[in-house]
Amino acid sequence: MSGALIAGLVQLSVGDDPTANLPETRALIADAAGQGASLITTPECTNLISSDRDWRDQVIRTETDDPTLKALRAQAADLGVWLVIGSLALKSDDPAEPRLINRSFLIAPDGAIAARYDKIHMFDVTISDTESYAESKAYRPGARAVLAEGPAPIGMSVCYDIRFPQLYRALAQAGAQILTVPAAFNDTTGAAHWQVLLRARAIETGCFVLAPAQCGLHAADHASKPRPRRSFGHSLAVSPWGEVLVDAGEQPGVAIVSLDLNNVDKARSRIPAIHSDQPFEGP
Repeated sequence: MSGALIAGLVQLSVGDDPTANLPETRALIADAAGQGASLITTPECTNLISSDRDWRDQVIRTETDDPTLKALRAQAADLGVWLVIGSLALKSDDPAEPRLINRSFLIAPDGAIAARYDKIHMFDVTISDTESYAESKAYRPGARAVLAEGPAPIGMSVCYDIRFPQLYRALAQAGAQILTVPAAFNDTTGAAHWQVLLRARAIETGCFVLAPAQCGLHAADHASKPRPRRSFGHSLAVSPWGEVLVDAGEQPGVAIVSLDLNNVDKARSRIPAIHSDQPFEGP
């Protein structure tokens, strides 16, 4: 697919209440559509960010019952746009699975779910003596890469996936022209690695990269023991040649970018790396 595509990156700073988060999300999506975007993306954890397990159990729903998903599907249909809901925290339909699902959605202009992707790589890290994460305790990892057919072929991913280049190589070799990387990067790793990782994935694959992000300090009004969490922000769009096309900074808002899809083939013709794999023996 070739030609220009106007994309909107929605940057959010959600709290722990999905009902309270939804109006601003809808307002920013409408803002992006009003500026001409036909493909709009939101960050990871669009419905809420919360470290309080008891509270999450009260407010998180299954895909079928989730009010954020229902509202955003209806809005995509009203606006006639493609919408990548970066991810939603959802309960599993499997009663034997106590963990949640971190699921990204591609919504078609008629409101239908065109694709689903469950985050594969879980953020289990110890950054410092005072900062650690164990995402796999709360979330079930996905097991399937997803290439979605939207306004262009879209390779879907979520946040920590960005550190695993083999996923993006597989998506590009399968035909992806756009890679989506919705995220809630923390300040420490975001400042050190966010931009360089996104640029590297764009350069390696010859794809556009759209990375809508969470930003700022996330409200934890319903937590029994509030654990302040801050996200890096700086939603980015990167060209297939590795150029940063837009940086949304550190506040909630919308960034608009024009993607000339012809540049995918141009970049790959100059450096045809995704077609040049050679077999080799392991070390």
